[in-house]
Amino acid sequence: MVLLKHYQNKHSTYAVTYINFIVIMSKILNNQINIKMKNNFFVGLSVLGLTALLLTSCEKVPKVEIDAAYVAIAEAKSAGAETYVHDSYVALQDSMNAVMVGVETQKSKFIKNFNTAKEHLTGVSQFAQEVKLQAENRKIELNAEIESVINEAVVLVKSNEELILQAPKGKEGTTALIAIKGELNSIETSIGEAKAMLETGELFATLDKANAAKEKATAINTELASVIAKYKGKRK
Repeated sequence: MVLLKHYQNKHSTYAVTYINFIVIMSKILNNQINIKMKNNFFVGLSVLGLTALLLTSCEKVPKVEIDAAYVAIAEAKSAGAETYVHDSYVALQDSMNAVMVGVETQKSKFIKNFNTAKEHLTGVSQFAQEVKLQAENRKIELNAEIESVINEAVVLVKSNEELILQAPKGKEGTTALIAIKGELNSIETSIGEAKAMLETGELFATLDKANAAKEKATAINTELASVIAKYKGKRK
């Protein structure tokens, strides 16, 4: 019985030791699995980060927005912005040049970001449309001004022709009136040229010619009115 009891105790000790060994090995395996899972997790994060970095660094130049801005600027120029709203057109070009400097700066970077450039390009396109509208409105104003000046010049020429009939006809007076009639013919020619130029769209040059004709007609009108007034004053 003693031997049997001793045998049982010995086997019980072995069993406990074996169980403890199993528990320890399980913990070791679990720790290794956890470490491996953590490593895999961090590796995954690194891969995602690297992918995001590569995608960011490979961001493409906003060609669509750049082309759209250049087209809008070209349309503004075609509308006469460079001539009729020169300051606004220069500001528009300066804005586009500044945006392109920013684009070139981003192109030279490893991590590129064109979001700001895209916003500014959209702004340039909108500005170009505004400048185009300004040019069109300015041309409308100039056309109206030219027509008004031409009409005033025509009225002055007719008034001068009537004043010539009232002017004194003495020897010196007749010679002066002949010269004035020649000047009136020249003014009428200038008015006709201004009307023709208006059709070609040369608005500033047309306005200059129309104003010159009006100024000459005004001067003649003033001269004739003064001579007639003096003549009538002497007769009283």
